[in-house]
Amino acid sequence: MKFNTTFKILFFASVITLGACSVTKNSSSDAMMKDDMMKEKTVMVGGAAMYPTKNIVENAVNSKDHTTLVAAVKAADLVNTLQSEGPFTVFAPTNAAFEKLPEGTVATLLKPENKKALQNVLTYHVVAGDYKAADILNAIKKGNGTATFTAVNGGTLTASLKGSNVIITDEKGGVSMVTIADVNQSNGVIHVVDAVALPK
Repeated sequence: MKFNTTFKILFFASVITLGACSVTKNSSSDAMMKDDMMKEKTVMVGGAAMYPTKNIVENAVNSKDHTTLVAAVKAADLVNTLQSEGPFTVFAPTNAAFEKLPEGTVATLLKPENKKALQNVLTYHVVAGDYKAADILNAIKKGNGTATFTAVNGGTLTASLKGSNVIITDEKGGVSMVTIADVNQSNGVIHVVDAVALPK
């Protein structure tokens, strides 16, 4: 009887200890993950952490706000380009930005026969080089209110300020605003914008 009682006490003590170890282990894992995010200075985009150690494509695929952009990049065969060393500065339109285009525009661009036109639109959002927000602001200041950047497709984008917001004007006069700046990548930087830029 005494043996059974002792056994039960030891058994329950072991269960409690194992449970405590499990909680501690899980807590440690969560803490380590948070530490990694802090060390990497991640930015939340589309409900996902964007890691500076990952490239543009690796991060973008995790953003629920950029599913249209990712689908377009894949359809245009630009995945390898945006995974390359770069560096690139990408003005990344959200799904809502694509929805502002005339009805049927996205579906038309995604057709195989319109691949070149899609590539032209997407590469218009990419500038060779790593231009952080501070670099863009400095360029605007030096340009007395505007700064011109040459996109990968050869077109130009004009940056300016509206209050404290950076505005990007395309060649057709369309404007977009940078809503999230300095989303650092291993091969450049992403600035989230609220409209799609259209080349001539």
